[in-house]
Order: sequence, then C-alpha cells, then structure tokens
Amino acid sequence: MMRTTRALLPLLLLPVLLTGCDADENGGAQGAAADSADLDAAARAWGVAPDLVRVTEISGYTVLQQSVGEYNGEFAAAYESGKGASKFGLFVGRGTMTAENCPKQPLGEVSDKQVVCEHDGDAWYRKAGGSHEYAVPDDGVVIHLIADADKVDRAVLRHAAEAAHRPDDAELAALLPAAGGTDT
Repeated sequence: MMRTTRALLPLLLLPVLLTGCDADENGGAQGAAADSADLDAAARAWGVAPDLVRVTEISGYTVLQQSVGEYNGEFAAAYESGKGASKFGLFVGRGTMTAENCPKQPLGEVSDKQVVCEHDGDAWYRKAGGSHEYAVPDDGVVIHLIADADKVDRAVLRHAAEAAHRPDDAELAALLPAAGGTDT
C-alpha cells in the first residue's frame, strides 16, 4: 500500500504537488476525535505520526483515498472537486511558520520561484509561480493546503484551511480503503 500511495500521489497531485480543532470557524461542530487506537493503526499503516493526521471539509470536494499517506515525511491527502476539474493537496508536517521564515520555505515543489507571504488571520497565504497555499501553524505542526492558482481560488483554500482538523471516527474511516478493496 505504501509503495502504491507514493507512486500515485505525484500523479494525482501533479498540478498540485508543492510541498486540530474540534469546530470549524463557521460554527459547525466536528465530531469527537477518532479513537486513538484506530488513528494510531491508520497512521502506522501510512507511515506517519498520528498527530500529523488532519482532514478538511469543503463543499463539492472529496478526499481521494488512494492519495492518503506519507509524502516526504508529511501526512498528505488530495481532495478533488466533484467534476474532477480541480484538486488541492493537504500536507501536514512538523515545523513553524513565521514572518521571518515564511518566504524562505519553498512552496512545495516550487523551489525556484520567490515565495510571497501575506499574514491572513492565524494563517499565511503564500504564492510562488502558478501555485498558492494557505499554511496554518498548529502546535508544532504546519498544515499546508496547496493548489494551482488557476484552478482553485484563494477563497476555497482559505475555507479548507479554516476547516482543517483532527478526524473523527467517520472521517478517519473515509480516509481508509474500503474493506476488500484492491491496492491499485
């Protein structure tokens, strides 16, 4: 599964690959965090630390189960619009994001372009080349929501950033392959 996840992620996120709270900021309550034993087992299978696992909810977008896993030491998941016209990536890794280090950190795979940073609430809006992201520092980790600027607008990424949280049991189950599914 890990080999397949790593092999598929670049294909699923080709235009996107650029590198917890209990309620979203719009007032919608999230369910209780997933059972720690279930989360630990899933994270172990993905090759990531359990505290890195996050999900988000955006109307019209669903997570691509085959994209969920480890990528460059981070937790990663791709979300796709219902029509498949747009995708964004959610990446969670250890670190910080400050005014000083924001422009020095590459924006995912876009390492040859200058990163422009704008502080936006508790997050950083970052842009480099044709890619953009919201980076949200959260207790020793940074949640990155990255997309092609021509395909996913800033408001969608901002909403995804605001809605990022630790998964509840149902959300964790949605990240996992269906029982009896194949590893393709």
